[in-house]
Amino acid sequence: MRETFDTVLVADPGGRAAMEEAITLAGGRIVDRLGWDELAMLDDRLGITPVLAVQAEGVRDDVIEAGLSLIADVAARSAPQIVVTLHHRQIDPVAAALLGPTVHLLCDEGTARLVAALAVAGLVAPAGLHDRVGEAGEDELRRLKDEIGRIAELLVRLAERGEPRPGGDEGNVGDRRMSFGFEPPAAPIDPQLVRQAIRARRLRDSFLGDGLFEDPAWDMLLDLYAAQLEGQRVSVSSLCIAAAVAPTTALRWIARLTEAGLFRRQPDATDRRRAFMALSSRGLAGMDAYMAAVRRAGLSIA
Repeated sequence: MRETFDTVLVADPGGRAAMEEAITLAGGRIVDRLGWDELAMLDDRLGITPVLAVQAEGVRDDVIEAGLSLIADVAARSAPQIVVTLHHRQIDPVAAALLGPTVHLLCDEGTARLVAALAVAGLVAPAGLHDRVGEAGEDELRRLKDEIGRIAELLVRLAERGEPRPGGDEGNVGDRRMSFGFEPPAAPIDPQLVRQAIRARRLRDSFLGDGLFEDPAWDMLLDLYAAQLEGQRVSVSSLCIAAAVAPTTALRWIARLTEAGLFRRQPDATDRRRAFMALSSRGLAGMDAYMAAVRRAGLSIA
């Protein structure tokens, strides 16, 4: 039998019931409950609790802004696994404060996906499996987390009576030590060529059906590359739209590609409730190298 994991729940009283049920179904035990107006006590209440469950839907914007800052500060010190349920209109403020490898953001999702996310958080939480692996086991832990996530995704789709989609390999995004074997393109890339490639990719869905050609990592790389060429900034919510998948899936990929060093987050200097995403220097070098290879081979952007 799997070990029970402890959870601190942050939710307004009216929104607690669904989250409490999901925690129980995932094998968790609620050790404390806090309302959004009680987050000043979170540092004392969280302690060594490995999982923090946060219900954000329906919470006022001003309360969210103040509360997320407190949660982020405490999380930076305690490093719990954090599971957050949110509405799609809250993507930017929540991602600006909490986007990261230990955060599971669930946007407009049902109970089944929430249970799966809590179960994964409980398994890889610091007081669980994480304490039983050394530094050499970090890569294996990440692979295990990804595999559990894929299995959970399949189980949720089956529970919702949907068909699993072809492919679905969301493994590691690549060796971080990888170097690119092509020089950047000598002539500037026309961002309109990149935008045309994005439009062509979306046309496949129009004619052949939604969900058959999902490739959120590449779609987001193309979008950020085009925006960088144009001198434009891209918010987290806009990048989720560019991914052409469910917001929860897009947010997971944004966190993964940021952790892999291809994306970087840029806080908005004028509005701390929003963050922008951009290619890192490594990500930009990779896209430049890809464009150089495509141009030399006389190919179109895929």
